[in-house]
Amino acid sequence: MSQTIKAAIVGTGFIGPAHLEALRRIPNVEVVALVELNQALADEKAKQLGIPRAYVFADMLNQSDIDVVHICTPNFLHYSQAKAVLEAKKHVICEKPLAISLEEAEDLVKIAKSSGLVNAVHFNLRYYPMVRQMRVMREKGELGEVYSIMGSYLQDWLFLQTDYNWRLEPDKSGDSRAIADIGSHLLDITEYVTGLKITQVMADFSTVHKTRLKPLKAIETYSGKMLTEADYQEVPINTEDHATVLLRFDNGSKGSITVSQVNAGRKNRLNIEIAGSVSAFEFNSERPNELWIGKREKANEQLMKDPSLVHREVSTLVSFPGGHNEGFPDTSKQLFKEVYAAITTGKQPEHPSYPTFADGWRELLIGERIVESNKKQAWVNI
Repeated sequence: MSQTIKAAIVGTGFIGPAHLEALRRIPNVEVVALVELNQALADEKAKQLGIPRAYVFADMLNQSDIDVVHICTPNFLHYSQAKAVLEAKKHVICEKPLAISLEEAEDLVKIAKSSGLVNAVHFNLRYYPMVRQMRVMREKGELGEVYSIMGSYLQDWLFLQTDYNWRLEPDKSGDSRAIADIGSHLLDITEYVTGLKITQVMADFSTVHKTRLKPLKAIETYSGKMLTEADYQEVPINTEDHATVLLRFDNGSKGSITVSQVNAGRKNRLNIEIAGSVSAFEFNSERPNELWIGKREKANEQLMKDPSLVHREVSTLVSFPGGHNEGFPDTSKQLFKEVYAAITTGKQPEHPSYPTFADGWRELLIGERIVESNKKQAWVNI
């Protein structure tokens, strides 16, 4: 493999350019190709984003110098595209969810394993330094036995009936929306930090807007562009705006999560509080450079992100001194640093530090059981 790793990005919605920006901050990585639905759109977007080459998907696969492909397309395309990339003997980083069904995800895990190629899923929110700090503190006994876990992930980008996006369409997004889209990040962090496995779920969903006004012309995610009444058509909505899930864990402890995309004023707020026998931890992604550490018999602590204060195992995720805030764009950069270190070796490590297709499968499994639980209105085993 050449010293410079050459990458292609498939898809140019909200997240494709976020991958691009992060990759441009990593040495010896060059994004050489952009892939879109048709050649004209690919050419236009490649020019806008300053990427030298533009392709449709099949043509990109034939480029022998492309080492790794980032899949940043709507959910229903993930399976076929990730499979094709692996079969073309290229490493792959896929947006979550890994697929829209468990069977598809299982197939991808098998293909990836037999190929030996590097495979990763973009669970980037693990890569806030304070999230890893919680994990390392737990490993060192500073949390103690986990008593309970309480999490929420709240957004307001679908608050209005006129808010619309492809994620609202089950044929593109899958049977679950809020849980699959943002709940998967929260559930991933829950198991990652605590080291526990979720064993049972009890879910209750609600759809606040039973119908939404779909724009008849394209608007981009988070763009906030205004249209007039004549620009919409009314469509029924069958996926959840809001969900609450009770959790049981393999150590006997209990937990709950709430996710919502209709909470006014909550822009992108993942919050997790873990109560242990030694202390409690709280992390809030809208204040990502802080970690609250709760104590019973002495004053609570507020740990600020600082390479000299976090545990040594966390310092690789910190690029700037204390007081220099690092946020959402840095999480992708830190994840990709670990993935590309594996790509330089040419194969998937035995115990990767980053989330893999197997982790993507795990989140789909939990997500499918949550959907089943909501339908049955009953506890379901994972």
